Amino acid sequence: MPLSYTLWQANQDLAIACLQHPFVQGIGDGTLPVEKFAYYVGQDAFFLEAFARAYSIAAAKAITWQDFQVFHQLADGVLAELNLHSGYAQEWGVDLATVAPGAATRRYTDFLLSTAWGQAPGATAVAMAPCMRLYAFLGQSLAQLNPPTHRYSPWIDTYSSDQFEPLAAQLEALIDDQAADNPSNQTAYRYAMECELAFFEAAWQMGSPQPHG
Repeated sequence: MPLSYTLWQANQDLAIACLQHPFVQGIGDGTLPVEKFAYYVGQDAFFLEAFARAYSIAAAKAITWQDFQVFHQLADGVLAELNLHSGYAQEWGVDLATVAPGAATRRYTDFLLSTAWGQAPGATAVAMAPCMRLYAFLGQSLAQLNPPTHRYSPWIDTYSSDQFEPLAAQLEALIDDQAADNPSNQTAYRYAMECELAFFEAAWQMGSPQPHG
């Protein structure tokens, strides 16, 4: 089996935990309190800026011109996500320029950027793929429930769309082409998945201090 598939399957417990988290379920049925989503939007915008930078660092390190182009195409996808967040921010009065990253956000972005700067593009792809595959999974899973239209429907539409799935697949193709099935990559993938779950939990708790795990 391709490494990207093997890694995703090995972390299904965390994927299901994210899907079943009350924050994600609240997005799914539209019941999530607006202030929790507003906090998330600000934190996710900060995260996505770091995500785009990590893609750009990986692109600069790419051996082939084709890989260089793929990383930049993925960065363009992140910019489209940021535009969505800008719309949310305007709607709910969140000033993205003044957002301070919470502990869960900083933990995740520091991990991604240190990986991008310190390791080869294949390892960076491993660290970043959980976010892409997880959000495609969450969006598609929530969309299958066919909820009535509500304030968070654009979020579900974005991550269940025919435009987002190919971005996740592009990144996974880089893993399959460039990354080895070794303990380092297995650990990095799971760590990123743990960061995702912690990110949702922090938003659910509205940025209150989180216990160290």
